[in-house]
Amino acid sequence: MIFFLVFDFLLSLTSLYLSYNLRFNFEIPSDFLNNFFIIFFVIFFIKVSFFIYFKLYRTAWRFFSLYEIKKIILAHILSYGLFIIVFILFREELSPLARSIIIIDFMFSLVFISLLRLSKRIIIESGKGSKYKNTLIIGADNSIKNILNDSKNIDYTPVAIIDDNKILINSYIMNLKVSSFEDIESIIKTKSIEAVIISKDYEQNRLINIFEILNNLNINDIKKINTLSSTNTKELKDISVEDLLARHPKDLDKEKIESFIKNKVILITGAGGSIGSEISRQCKLFGAKKLILLDHSEYNLYNITEELNDNIVIPVMQTVRNLSFLESTFEKYKPQIVIHAAAYKHVPLVEENILEGISNNIIGTKNCIDLSVKYGAEKFVLISTDKAVRPTNVMGTTKRVCELYAQNVKSKNTEIISVRFGNVLGSSGSVIPKFKSQIQNGGPITVTHPDITRYFMLIPEACELVLQAASIGKGGEIFILDMGEPIKIVDLAKKMIDLSGKKDIEIEFCGLRPGEKLYEELLINDSDMKTQYESITVASKTEYNIDKLNSDIEELLLCKDKIAKLKEIVPEFNHQLN
Repeated sequence: MIFFLVFDFLLSLTSLYLSYNLRFNFEIPSDFLNNFFIIFFVIFFIKVSFFIYFKLYRTAWRFFSLYEIKKIILAHILSYGLFIIVFILFREELSPLARSIIIIDFMFSLVFISLLRLSKRIIIESGKGSKYKNTLIIGADNSIKNILNDSKNIDYTPVAIIDDNKILINSYIMNLKVSSFEDIESIIKTKSIEAVIISKDYEQNRLINIFEILNNLNINDIKKINTLSSTNTKELKDISVEDLLARHPKDLDKEKIESFIKNKVILITGAGGSIGSEISRQCKLFGAKKLILLDHSEYNLYNITEELNDNIVIPVMQTVRNLSFLESTFEKYKPQIVIHAAAYKHVPLVEENILEGISNNIIGTKNCIDLSVKYGAEKFVLISTDKAVRPTNVMGTTKRVCELYAQNVKSKNTEIISVRFGNVLGSSGSVIPKFKSQIQNGGPITVTHPDITRYFMLIPEACELVLQAASIGKGGEIFILDMGEPIKIVDLAKKMIDLSGKKDIEIEFCGLRPGEKLYEELLINDSDMKTQYESITVASKTEYNIDKLNSDIEELLLCKDKIAKLKEIVPEFNHQLN
């Protein structure tokens, strides 16, 4: 903007002075020069005001086209029209002034200012602007122009557009002819394409297909347009493994979620973790009256509190294992909805710290459920995991015990439900941050087994489905989120290597870790029931006498052979030490 403002000032000064000279055959009378600068500054101020109004200083010169020329012409007509009105109103202050000077200056200013902007584009297209990447736009979308006007994206200069919509073929956007998707290979070669921007939301299979085509053509700089849910604004982001592999549920019912959350006092345990923090964001977004964010990690609690930055947020630094401290929080705030996301979830760590895993996961959950019932919470939501199904490790078994307690406890007026799902893409401790780190360090990527698979979903969508499931729960259910098809971890690793552009990264297989399964499951048996939403099913209830379960949990804390006791409580527990 500063560049054009300075040159517009100089060009406007030149055009007005030249207009005076032409009007008086290069012999300007001295009395006409006395008010020259007053005339100039009035015209320039009006002109710049209209340029700003028409956003001419926000248009990148590489996109200068007939559309911008039209705006410049209109801005000039309005500017000089307004100046004439000003001159009539303040004739004495602005005289003497020959009216023909205004007509001549109008023409000169229009030509000079248009040529300035056009020259910039000519320089770029002549090849002198080699620092800019020749960019292919996939998807004919006018919004791309506004995004590329952002100074952050100035490296990308569109030189071609393709689309698979036959109606748009041979039309023009940003002065570029829209070509067929079938021409992608020839366009990339003939136009020396260095980067690609995907401007439309494609179905996942189509997006994967596009990525593989570009990868085979050695295009490593691939961006897509991302819409920020909080502001509905659009930005460019690198295409990620989440875009390629995440499962996107199509039956999110945001009205149902909002009616469940709005104007409620909500307590979220583990609020600073991957799941807890996203649920906190969603609850704020859907209009919670008050958010009690509880976490034992000072750092995590600080981060989510600072991020939400709202007076409805109350941070509570506590552990769910301390019943008396936890009860003071329930007594003080009396939450209507309790979402329990606090848990130790890393399989190998819990295998090495069995008592801590039992104490935090089982006792912490029991404390939260008991206090929710005691203080009359309307609903309690337990975040569970696919590792609770026929568990092979201590972590999964502790979560299964939590499910049993949630299903069989005497809940009075509190509706207690569990929601079970698989891995979320990019959560702390998941394979994606680990693989990213290994790629940055030059490899190798370590995968435990060539056949290991996992379910994956994006964190925001998983959390929305959790809230949606909670909204329809009546108590005693275990809701299961549809995670799509399981993904081979080795395929995930290969995709991440492709995305990095580093072709020399190797994959090494290091063997299954203690308690680790090749395949995760979401159901213990096939007696699940459908709900009104395709993405959510309900597992059948497992009966367990609550008095016996309480007794078993007490014994579990005291006994020496905790594995044997866990197997007694959860008969399907098949401990795999590998």
